[in-house]
Amino acid sequence: MPDRTQSAQPLHAMSVDVEDYFHVAALSNVIPRDSWSSQPLRVRENTERLLALFERHHVKATFFVLGWVAEHCPDLVREIDRAGHEIASHGYSHQLIYRQTPEEFRQETRHSRQLLEDLTGKPVVGYRAASYSITRDSLWALDILVECGFKWDSSIFPVHHDKYGIPGSPSTPYTLKTDKGAILQEFPLTTAKILGMPVPAAGGGYFRQFPYPLFRHLFAQASGFGVRPQIFYLHPWEVDPGQPRFNNASWLSRFRHYTNLDKCEERLERLLQDFRFGTVSDSFAACPTDQPVVSTRQMLALA
Repeated sequence: MPDRTQSAQPLHAMSVDVEDYFHVAALSNVIPRDSWSSQPLRVRENTERLLALFERHHVKATFFVLGWVAEHCPDLVREIDRAGHEIASHGYSHQLIYRQTPEEFRQETRHSRQLLEDLTGKPVVGYRAASYSITRDSLWALDILVECGFKWDSSIFPVHHDKYGIPGSPSTPYTLKTDKGAILQEFPLTTAKILGMPVPAAGGGYFRQFPYPLFRHLFAQASGFGVRPQIFYLHPWEVDPGQPRFNNASWLSRFRHYTNLDKCEERLERLLQDFRFGTVSDSFAACPTDQPVVSTRQMLALA
């Protein structure tokens, strides 16, 4: 990475998807939704660890809070807000959008947004889908987001993946225009290029599975080595190596969920030293104003 001071770097977006270990899609086959309330709740303590880390590094982040968490830990939402961070919605039940009906999605989205606004007394205008599940099969959700009052989204991953992604979609922030004429700003998840192919470099499992020097290089490369703001994400459970283990999950699910949990917090500390971070809204504001406009019809036509 070139030798740059942090003040010369772009303002990248730091984001946290506030959910607990038993909410994740990778474990949904072994932790049914009707058992969530009987699982040990660890999201409060783990989120507070992240809040303390961000405070030490003078970083404000965007917290995409799951509605279920807001109902069960309302004081945690207020604590995040009091610390000066941005509150956005992560939906309510962490269900994949393309497995919901439009009406189910509409009801959950309205409910989760109202929960957060009631707790903070502030408008909630940002959204991120569970497991980035706005795909070609669920682009209809964008109209519902606008209908519910959202102004921006960070749910589209421009990669191939078995559960998410719209390959070929823009890798820098852009304006989405739906067939119904609704407008939504999109901050896509970070990708770098290896041999011309897009590689995820946004955080989460990729942050834990790649060696840190490789991840740092990919994140820097995605930014043009200090030109374009990018977005990073992680979950509170990723700094919790002591969480319950579900060994009856598939090998792939266990690999995705448990790899290097004991290294994540230390790596995050290094990341905060190597790059400059702020909220998604602040990072959006630092992006070029001449963002491309992409229609949902164009998204459907992507190869």
